[in-house]
Amino acid sequence: MIPPPKNVKQDARAPSTTELPLDQNLGRITNSVGIPVVNEINPLTVGPHGPILLQDAYLIDKLSHFDRERIPERVVHAKGGGAHGYFEVTKDVSHLTCADFLSAVGKRTPMFARFSTVAKEMGSADTVRNPRGFALKFYTQEGNFDMVGNNTPVFFERNPSAFKDLIAVQKRDPRTHLPSANMFWDYFTLRPVSFHQLLIQFSNRGTPDGFRHMHGYSSHTYKLINHNGLVHYVKWHFRTNQGVKNLSAKHAEELAGTEPDYAIQDLFNAIERKEYPSWTLYFQVLTEKEALNYKYDVLDVTKVISQKDFPLQEVGRFVLDRNPENYFAEVEQAAFAPSHLVPGIAPSADRMLQGRLFSYTDTHLHRLGPNHAQLPINSPITPINTTIRDGPLIMGANGGRNPPYYPNSYGGPHPDPNVREYENDYNVEGIVGRYEYELCERDFEQPRALFKLLAASEQQDLISNLAEDVAMTHEYIQRRVVGVLERIDATFAKRVQEALAKS
Repeated sequence: MIPPPKNVKQDARAPSTTELPLDQNLGRITNSVGIPVVNEINPLTVGPHGPILLQDAYLIDKLSHFDRERIPERVVHAKGGGAHGYFEVTKDVSHLTCADFLSAVGKRTPMFARFSTVAKEMGSADTVRNPRGFALKFYTQEGNFDMVGNNTPVFFERNPSAFKDLIAVQKRDPRTHLPSANMFWDYFTLRPVSFHQLLIQFSNRGTPDGFRHMHGYSSHTYKLINHNGLVHYVKWHFRTNQGVKNLSAKHAEELAGTEPDYAIQDLFNAIERKEYPSWTLYFQVLTEKEALNYKYDVLDVTKVISQKDFPLQEVGRFVLDRNPENYFAEVEQAAFAPSHLVPGIAPSADRMLQGRLFSYTDTHLHRLGPNHAQLPINSPITPINTTIRDGPLIMGANGGRNPPYYPNSYGGPHPDPNVREYENDYNVEGIVGRYEYELCERDFEQPRALFKLLAASEQQDLISNLAEDVAMTHEYIQRRVVGVLERIDATFAKRVQEALAKS
């Protein structure tokens, strides 16, 4: 992990400006391997007007690095900001999990958080209507634990094979290279299970007022395993202690033109003012029997578990109290993966989660390389004791002279059979096949309940936001949108249809 800096002040008014002492002396400038540079500006030439010599190693060093200073942009979660902080346990949950960082009230764990828009590009505004990524890295005594969630309790799809498609329709048209409402609504009207997420996205919650004023969710159901091997199914909720605040569609659009980095700047400036944002962690906890018999499939990420049925249980809180010193090193190179699970926490059989266990780590191998976990922001505070060796950009001793294989006769690292990776009597059996989630009436119950839960003004905002976007599509797609909405609520559909007629 990145250690805190010493004796450095930063300007809370302008996050792009660093205030440093005017009288400090950072010493002579060097090239990338520490050789002192005689002249930073003028290249080595044959006379004042002659060609540059190839032996000007510093010029070559500088230009060749410049040509390579960008790494591949994230396909999802490209635009974001982050900060360092700590997590502190406030309630005893040792009966639920043997995870060390949750083992005792008062225990603190250093962490790093990254918030982002999901489907937009690095250069896009961070006030656009889109879900927000809510990724947390906990540097625990048992290795890094990553909770890679969103600011919505559900997601568009429940099958991982659809993930690429639902992101593709939120990117650019392959011919015009422009965003396309036709692509977006063509796809989602053919996948009506997505409308629970879409109603959230087109409500005022789809444009949160920065990163500090939104909740975070695991969305997926995870497993917690205690010291006795007993399992519980759990959803994680991170509730903002700053209060939920959203932007109106008009204000979000205005900010996109005038302050496209509004959310990043808001988070940075708040921390510089020592107004440290915090979130309280709650669990929704179900026994294995309760999960099996619940009225909705707890492994279906398009569904919520009612808090009336399973109330929130407080666990702890995290506080963000330190800004990055270098955005690229700490935010852009931060690599989060749902597969980074410490003992006592395990994935459920949620299909989308299962797909993400592979996809996120694979992304980091592409973007950052096979040794991305050795970058300071991704490196655990515990020693890395592994036979996984070599590859590009090794940092450290690479295991030294110790044998890179297991087993060996030289006291090499060995597995720990006491690690709680799965619950007792974990048993899965069945006939291999491609089993379909069939769309049914139950898939429209929760979107219906959400619409009815909204206040009258919020319902109107949702209808206006939907109509404005859908109006940009072909008429046959507009009819399909209304048709899906009719399955949710007839009055809702009629009001959207009327708004489309006026557009």
